Amino acid sequence: MKLHSTDTRQYQTITAYDESGVEINAVYFRHSLVVMPENAPQAWPATSFEALAAAHFDTINAANPDVVILGTGERQRFIHPRLISSLTARRVGVECMDNKAACRTYNILMAEGRRVALALIIEGGQNVSPD
Repeated sequence: MKLHSTDTRQYQTITAYDESGVEINAVYFRHSLVVMPENAPQAWPATSFEALAAAHFDTINAANPDVVILGTGERQRFIHPRLISSLTARRVGVECMDNKAACRTYNILMAEGRRVALALIIEGGQNVSPD
């Protein structure tokens, strides 16, 4: 198999992740957020999977993504279709997976040049920068 190097430094790239947060371009976040390749990460008021509401997805829809990767926390859960109706009405795909798989999938789609939004639910904590 032939592999090709892809330069993604100009984009918001997941550089690390663990159970308590995610690192994007060497900045660590410990709160829920929405990430798109060409936009700075934005805090997302989704505090838990159970607290998700249609309004959470309306804000993502306003960013006009082609696909949304929803990180549902430590385990994969599936969102009720009525919560994502603003996205599905525009034929935007929404894929649900645990946060680790969501981060990996986002990086792959972002490197392919897709207009992908990563919505991660990270329960608790504050925004923290690395030392």
